[in-house]
Amino acid sequence: MSASIHGFVKRLAAVETGPACNNFFNYSVPANEVRRRNLEIYLQEMLDRRPGVLLVGEAPGFRGMRITGVPFTNRTILEGPANSFGVFGPGKGYVLPPEAVGVAAEPTATVLWQVLEEVGLLPLLWSAFPWHPHQPGKPLSNRTPRPSETKLGTPFWQDLAELFGISSIVAVGNVAQHSLQRSGLAAPKIRHPAHGGRSGFKHGLEQLLEGGIQA
Repeated sequence: MSASIHGFVKRLAAVETGPACNNFFNYSVPANEVRRRNLEIYLQEMLDRRPGVLLVGEAPGFRGMRITGVPFTNRTILEGPANSFGVFGPGKGYVLPPEAVGVAAEPTATVLWQVLEEVGLLPLLWSAFPWHPHQPGKPLSNRTPRPSETKLGTPFWQDLAELFGISSIVAVGNVAQHSLQRSGLAAPKIRHPAHGGRSGFKHGLEQLLEGGIQA
């Protein structure tokens, strides 16, 4: 495992995210070790493939990355076979924490990976706020991260872009676009695949590929 990746995950786990947020990588919860390890495996898998594109979404959902530790994934993605890119699948070390049992799979993750396979693009995936924002007192809920919160996430997508030698950063949805803009980056935006956004998300990716974006 790359020392750079290990250090990145340690920094991610050390962030104090504030109220109504869950840093599901921190060291205070034993089960978080599984999520830290899963993220390290994913980042190493991607580093080996050297993607040229970084897609930055909004924030992890309580049925997705909050459970798995891996951006835009859910329980069934980690339990299933490798996808057409050869990412995930058995024998690589991915493990689901005990709390994943009975949790319905986050549908957005499934849709996103279906579309990526359809258009033939394997980007690095991340979030503007890479921890879980939830409604106060309701940890099994989702909410939109505030600008002050996404600011906490800015150094992390910047670090990933540098570590991977990313040539193109794309915002997935408005929250990500506004976060990138506040950092001074004028990144293109595509539709988020959630809430009926599948076709718009796919169309946006196809337009980027037609425009010469390098995978």
